[in-house]
Amino acid sequence: MKYFIGEFSRLTNLGIHTLRYYEHEGLITPGRNSSNRRCYSDKDFIWIEFIKRLKETGMPIKKIQHYAKLRAAGIPTLYERMEMLIAHREALNEQIRQLQEHRTKLDDKIDFYRQEIERISKNN
Repeated sequence: MKYFIGEFSRLTNLGIHTLRYYEHEGLITPGRNSSNRRCYSDKDFIWIEFIKRLKETGMPIKKIQHYAKLRAAGIPTLYERMEMLIAHREALNEQIRQLQEHRTKLDDKIDFYRQEIERISKNN
């Protein structure tokens, strides 16, 4: 299926300006119709969803741009793209580990307050 920019904006939940910015930055390359209007495809939708996931998991835009260039270069870059994603996954796993540690410390502090409140309530 083909989508013009307004339709694609609604479909992806990204603003038209964001889509144009992504195109300007080389992240996406929509096709053009005979009137030179941008035409997005279902493959573009899948790619945009992946870009959003990379952004949401903290990959910097410069790395996403590099990944997009590798993707555009095709099969010879499969290994490098895989290595980029492995490194990103490792960084994400470290962030998750740190967040879990922070949550544990917060849980400990919350338990402390509950115990103190309970202790004070019993003594009054």
